[in-house]
Amino acid sequence: MFIIIIVAITLSAVMADAAITYRSWGQINGKPVKLFTLKNEYHQEIDIINYGATIKAIRTPDKNGRLDDVVLGFDDIDGYLKKDNPYFGATIGRVANRIGGGQFNLDGIEINVSKNIGNDTLHGGFKGWSAKIWESTIQNNSLIMTLLSDDNDEGFPGAVIATTTFKFNNDGSLIIEMKACTTKATPINLTNHSYFNLAGHGTNAEELYKHSITMNADRWTVTDSASIPTGEIRSVTGSLMDLRKPTILGNVINQVVGGGYDYNFCLPENNETKSEKLVAQVKHSDSGRTLEVYSNQPGVQLYTSNFLPEPNTSGIAGKSGKSYFKHGALCLETQNYPDAMNHKNFPNSIMRPGEIYNHVVIYKFGVEK
Repeated sequence: MFIIIIVAITLSAVMADAAITYRSWGQINGKPVKLFTLKNEYHQEIDIINYGATIKAIRTPDKNGRLDDVVLGFDDIDGYLKKDNPYFGATIGRVANRIGGGQFNLDGIEINVSKNIGNDTLHGGFKGWSAKIWESTIQNNSLIMTLLSDDNDEGFPGAVIATTTFKFNNDGSLIIEMKACTTKATPINLTNHSYFNLAGHGTNAEELYKHSITMNADRWTVTDSASIPTGEIRSVTGSLMDLRKPTILGNVINQVVGGGYDYNFCLPENNETKSEKLVAQVKHSDSGRTLEVYSNQPGVQLYTSNFLPEPNTSGIAGKSGKSYFKHGALCLETQNYPDAMNHKNFPNSIMRPGEIYNHVVIYKFGVEK
């Protein structure tokens, strides 16, 4: 049944669209890699590749009309295949973030999955969904990418079909909708892992420190030294985690335990609706560029690129001859709480046959003059 669905989607592909174009971008093990470009009427552009359903570039104007690319990435497919690629722009699955000990109990059975970061699991294992070729099609001004994850993929039970749909509107909103269904009970927690720097992708910490951020989060999930949640959910009040008012990153980032932010923030609970709510607002005053994030998920991982190379190294060789260093960008990864399957007080992350996982995140790019 799953194979039939994928074939049907592939065969129904529309080869061109007024707002979306594509071109060949190489191949991996004989499978074609494609680069899609989404454009709106205000000359904003987004490049997405079907390897990892990855956002490669976002070009948006500053207050003077100058276009700059505001996400980190690589110039060719070889860059995305290197070991130093920290998931730039990728769709992460089957389970984003960490799973403590690489194991969890599911209906009385202990499940062990790939341990790719010490004794734990990060972003789906050794070859998560960020490292796979997705089928792709263009329909109704949207780019739809589809992936079949086999039963026991990286140790996870159940065959899963996932789709990630990208739609770019004229108001600067990139709408990403991630869906999944499964043949067996299994944890599902997807996210997009784009690294944003509104001053331009190669401007690094010098400009990221000038960014102002506001987070609509009143609690956060406490972690141990390996970034695994302890189960405690703590109020942000009176701490460096309180970003409910506009905060200049340079004033706080180096005071945070761990060398910067890499924590899950809990969004206010709303039992009446699961519609998209404001997650965060980011501004860069010099360029005037702004980013607003909305989502229907309960949490968001704020990560400030703490594990990118130190400035006194050669860095990561990125696009257009630029090198990327520690604190060179920030990620706002909307998702369920990390390690949720191991904490009964966290939102449920187990999907069962007949259920549909649905995750919407909106990244809205604008400018203040």
